[in-house]
Amino acid sequence: MGTRGREIIGLDADELLKTLNKAFADEWLAYYQYWLGAKVAKGPMKDAIIAELLQHATEELAHAELVSNRIIQLGGTPLTTPKDWFKWTNCGYDAPDNPFVRALLEQNIKAEQCAISVYDRLMKLTEGKDPITYNIALQIIEQEVEHEEDLQALLEDLDLMIQPPR
Repeated sequence: MGTRGREIIGLDADELLKTLNKAFADEWLAYYQYWLGAKVAKGPMKDAIIAELLQHATEELAHAELVSNRIIQLGGTPLTTPKDWFKWTNCGYDAPDNPFVRALLEQNIKAEQCAISVYDRLMKLTEGKDPITYNIALQIIEQEVEHEEDLQALLEDLDLMIQPPR
């Protein structure tokens, strides 16, 4: 990173790099959780749910790209091994061991809610101190909120299909 580019951030760059690497780990784990969930999904509405999971997987991978680019701009190195993702993650990883679509939706809703909290904290940390990271976090949180809404809508539709209202 350029010297002046690092100087303009009004917070500890090394702490920011740690925070970004944690988010980077989350994004890779989210990508894999979505991608694999789409591969194993079973149950009603599976085609619609698979399509949504694959779209979210692609967007989580794009988030990892944004975060890694910012880490590099700040003079850091993105986590280089998947085993480090598990050490650094904020949100963890829920393996899609139960392929039933309801379980997959619930797992991913939980992950999205965690991601929303992560990027909300990152925005609060960088607001007025690092506009570049703030804008990246804002861009990502917008999609994470949309993901949560999409998944909850699918879960509501699934519930109506399984037990229609009386």
